[in-house]
Amino acid sequence: MARMLITFGVMILFFAGLIVILQRIKIDDKSFTNYAVGDRSFGARFQAMSFLNTWYPGAMFTAFGGMAAASGIISFYVLTYSLLTVITLFIMAKPVWTWGKAFDLKTQPDLFSLRYNSTHIRTIAAIIGIISGIPWLVLGMQALGEMFRYISLGALSFEQAVILGVAVIAIRQIWTVRIGMKGVIISDYYQGILAYIIGTAILIGLIAWLIISKDITFASLAPAKFSIPGPGSQEGPLYLFSLILTGVVGGWCWPYIFVRLFTSNGVQSLKKSAALAVPLSLAFCGSLLIFGMLAGALPEVANNPNDVWFIVTKEAGGLVLLGVAGAILLAATMGHIDGNIQATGAQIANDLIGNYFKLNTRQLIVLSKIGMLALTILSSWLACLELPALFSLGVLAYQGIIQLAVPQFMGIFWKRGNKYAAITSMSVGFTLAVILETTYHGTLPWAYGLTSGAVALCVNVLIYIAMAYLLPQDVAEKQRIEKLFAMVSNK
Repeated sequence: MARMLITFGVMILFFAGLIVILQRIKIDDKSFTNYAVGDRSFGARFQAMSFLNTWYPGAMFTAFGGMAAASGIISFYVLTYSLLTVITLFIMAKPVWTWGKAFDLKTQPDLFSLRYNSTHIRTIAAIIGIISGIPWLVLGMQALGEMFRYISLGALSFEQAVILGVAVIAIRQIWTVRIGMKGVIISDYYQGILAYIIGTAILIGLIAWLIISKDITFASLAPAKFSIPGPGSQEGPLYLFSLILTGVVGGWCWPYIFVRLFTSNGVQSLKKSAALAVPLSLAFCGSLLIFGMLAGALPEVANNPNDVWFIVTKEAGGLVLLGVAGAILLAATMGHIDGNIQATGAQIANDLIGNYFKLNTRQLIVLSKIGMLALTILSSWLACLELPALFSLGVLAYQGIIQLAVPQFMGIFWKRGNKYAAITSMSVGFTLAVILETTYHGTLPWAYGLTSGAVALCVNVLIYIAMAYLLPQDVAEKQRIEKLFAMVSNK
């Protein structure tokens, strides 16, 4: 019991600091814009940290740290597509923020509705985004359970640990519901400093400890740890390309990532946030993967690669460092879950109910809060169940959500696309991705390594382009689109 007080004590200190910060935030719900996107008031530092705290969940330390330990260099694909995703932020910043400010856009489906002049596309995009996000929300809560099980030093069963993790996250959502996006971003800054700055420093220290104390270097690792799939491999020659492609285009398809484009106080802040996020992302993710690869040489890690973060921190720094490791994972997980729940609540009010009923500010905020509360309860309940297919559902959700990329990116950068092309392409793409994933379970023997999502994405693009030419815009729609794009070019 005394040993548990050390590990849990560190986490309690972190959580208490977070509550103090949240309690000091002034609630500003005079408009739904204030509640949903923080009144577009945040500068580059807050934007960069908020993106990182949403982009890198706590599962990075277990899933990708474990992948680096077990499989080696192939895990670096996550670093590649993460950096490319930040660069995409730099490219998207001007058109998305300009239209967002001018038309008071608050969600990703809002942008779809504006660009394609369609009410129904908002509903379709919202449903795809909300459904796709739930499995990953539940997985994040279960990852917390695994963390609590480990830092309890075996005193808690996995079921008890999951219940504790769910309870902590549920308590945290009290402030997400009360304050809205402003509270999410400010807390992201606090959580991000711990997770990605202090976390990176600890990772670098652990790498040094592995090299000096354990005499583990890249030269001592098995050659298999440096192999990647290519021609003649079981995965197929296009497998790695497919992972990176879907990672890059899919990053900005998640509603809780996309909304970060609306919370900034200007285009320059968004671009500066990308410039800040690149070195932070490179340092954190690169250190984590190098740490995982080296730690994979330890026998205990080889037997339980997903526990690499906890095994090494405990051995290198004892119970205090293990407690810090738990607090870091909790901070990263909170950022991802808070952002998911807040964005989903806004979509329920704005894009599902508000899309068909005229609602005032108070009604929108109340419905958003009810949506967040309902999602928290649903996800908490699902996290406490034994759902063996949950990870498969998460993979399926990812293959589906990336189908939003075609109408999103082509709509932002190409004038010709219309609502018929957008609705048909993403609907067919989503349906095809679901069919292929459920039929082949991630391995398409005839696709040369392309994933189900990548194959569906190709069909998605072809449909969009074909319908854009076969069903050209009328004169009024062309003029409307020209005005939209002129707003961006004139800035």
